[in-house]
Amino acid sequence: MNKTSGYKFTIIVPIYNEEDNMEALEARLSSYLKEASVPACVLFVNDGSKDRSLERIVEVCSRNPHFFYCSLAENAGLSAAIKAGIDQTWSDYTGYIDADLQTAPEDFNLLLPYAADYELVMGIRANRKDSFFKNLQSKIANGFRRMMTNDGVTDTGCPLKIMHTTYAKRVPFFTGMHRFLPALIQLQHGRVKEVPVRHFPRVAGVSKYHLWNRLVSPFMDCFAYRWMKKRYINYSIADENITR
Repeated sequence: MNKTSGYKFTIIVPIYNEEDNMEALEARLSSYLKEASVPACVLFVNDGSKDRSLERIVEVCSRNPHFFYCSLAENAGLSAAIKAGIDQTWSDYTGYIDADLQTAPEDFNLLLPYAADYELVMGIRANRKDSFFKNLQSKIANGFRRMMTNDGVTDTGCPLKIMHTTYAKRVPFFTGMHRFLPALIQLQHGRVKEVPVRHFPRVAGVSKYHLWNRLVSPFMDCFAYRWMKKRYINYSIADENITR
């Protein structure tokens, strides 16, 4: 039996070369699990880290009974790490947070009250603590994405999200998919809710993002999404006897 099935909510944390952040992640996530509004666990996904991240992950999971991990054979990127986490999750809800802790695990409790009524609940980063140039890049990329997808979402880059796991598992995955989760949930006629959350400066580790993967690559991915949207197959099961 998959261990996450014993929980209501699984928090996926993709990890790539974040050994300097593992101590803070352990402290903040273990503290949050004690006050989570539903039974919750943590699933680290090691994305082929080149540093000691995997070693630290194994240590953290060994002393925290509600922490689990899986490790990719090689670095495959953020979208692949999120997909791997979703594939390994069998709780009702699947959450996602970045390892840089620029958003707060405690703010999942701001999102969870809406999870029953919305297939995706996501944060909007209030008072962002990023540089002017980084904020400008995000503003341009978000505006172009909204124009191309009509998803109506303010801040798709906010790494604090909760999805219904059944919907998450049906999301068509591709490189850059994580930027289009609201639009991809909406393709399944899912409802999306945005909630303001806190934002903090990075205190350890190094950002994996630069001009190409924050601005240029998302522009290209928008055209891939438009192509895929026209060919997306959506269905629902009316009756079956497989599980009865």
